[in-house]
Amino acid sequence: MIYEVVIIGGGAAGFFAAINLSLAGEKVLILEKSNKVLSKVKVSGGGRCNVTHACFEPRELAANYPRGEKELLGPFHRFYTSDTIEWFAERGIELKIEEDGRMFPITDSSQTIIDCFIKEQEEKGIKLWKQAEVVKVEKEGLFKITLKDGQLIESKRLVTATGGGNKAKHYDFIEALGHHVLSPIPSLFTFNLKGHASNALMGISHEATVHLKGTNFEASGPVLFTHWGMSGPAILKLSAQAAAFLHQKHYEFDYAVCWLPNAQRFINEHRKVSAAQSVLSTKPTDFTKRFWLYLLERAKIEQEKNWADLTAYEMELLKAVLEEDIYHAKGKTTFKEEFVSCGGVDLKEINPKTMESKLLSGLYFCGEVMNVDALTGGFNFQAAWTTAWLVAQKINQELVEAKV
Repeated sequence: MIYEVVIIGGGAAGFFAAINLSLAGEKVLILEKSNKVLSKVKVSGGGRCNVTHACFEPRELAANYPRGEKELLGPFHRFYTSDTIEWFAERGIELKIEEDGRMFPITDSSQTIIDCFIKEQEEKGIKLWKQAEVVKVEKEGLFKITLKDGQLIESKRLVTATGGGNKAKHYDFIEALGHHVLSPIPSLFTFNLKGHASNALMGISHEATVHLKGTNFEASGPVLFTHWGMSGPAILKLSAQAAAFLHQKHYEFDYAVCWLPNAQRFINEHRKVSAAQSVLSTKPTDFTKRFWLYLLERAKIEQEKNWADLTAYEMELLKAVLEEDIYHAKGKTTFKEEFVSCGGVDLKEINPKTMESKLLSGLYFCGEVMNVDALTGGFNFQAAWTTAWLVAQKINQELVEAKV
């Protein structure tokens, strides 16, 4: 049998492309190399599935992609957050918006999304082969796809939705078809501070601005202390923005954290109105006592010392710690199953209107197999939905035109 479409990859993008095709199901085949499908969907958002982000302006949405911002702007004008919400609503799945903008199914379970996709796949009769690893692809009129077990499959069109990750495992056959692949490297990770005094603050989160020393990379948002270093939205945003730079530095680098902008004003005020009070007892309003004590220790200020007794040197040290607290990170910690990488098929070789290869007719890409990655918060899934939808629309259009 010659398939109309073969999709390599049984993840979010692969399934979304398949179930948005107007083809009879038996003409579509999904190949998944493992014995599980939709693995990232299952673990996303701590098992709740962060489907998308409540960002309803295409340009603002595209700005959340360190790699892919320019190329995704056009696609987001065709299918973006509102379309995703509507798509799931049509299938009986309501999404909710959390305070930080992340969107989840109201069930708070990723299984809701998985069940939806599996139901669509089965009702449409789309074929799904598990433990079907692709080892070679050639095009001789048709795409000839060779599996690890020796089976040969023929298809008129090929959609690659293999996700990100190790180049050797995911991209050999794509390079053999003539495409340039940028080596994948980690994009979302936390900063390691092994044995640092801050490790004792594990669980405390505070709003801050983080800046990589010697660069223009900067991000703001909550910073979360962990037992191995720092995490939280600000750190993750920065890791995504500076992924290539940090990789080149072998993940050993200096960064500065601004915990309190205009610290000088805070210090001057307390020197006047709290002169007789201890520095420890007059912390900034939104600082916990434990966090404030940690910062005072960083500034080498005795906690029982009164504001009036601070020397000019001590005040300068305190200002420096509050506005530019410097750390030396060595290493990173990634998110295991939720690992996100940058790198993949060069976007210059893909038509952003259709996600079709500019080099080989009938070859399509969607999801993280491309050099597209996003900040944390549901943006990577939105890119998967959008690019997969565009692939399906292009193929659907071809099928209509073929009947005319």
